Amino acid sequence: MENMFIGELADALGVPPETVRFYERRGLLPEPARATNGYRIYDDSTLARLRFIRSAQTAGLTLAEIGGIVETRDNGTAPCTHVTELLEAKLEEVKDRQRQLAALETELA
Repeated sequence: MENMFIGELADALGVPPETVRFYERRGLLPEPARATNGYRIYDDSTLARLRFIRSAQTAGLTLAEIGGIVETRDNGTAPCTHVTELLEAKLEEVKDRQRQLAALETELA
């Protein structure tokens, strides 16, 4: 795909167009170009960024954390260390939650 309208972009990701607009308002996506009729026009870089946002959410990152990663990347710095630290912290949170749930399971049994 090259240039696409919001509906096409949303369909490519399986999300409603309002999700794309929401990410724009949150600053996770750059302001899109506009057609002469005012419609938003997106390109493949926006599609790639949206895929990253969705996968980062699946990994348990918050939109604020994702925004920090996107901002770091937009400023020309590779966010690898930052992402690794975030994911390690998320993993510790999951492990802690698992311990809590195991204790609860034992208590209930």
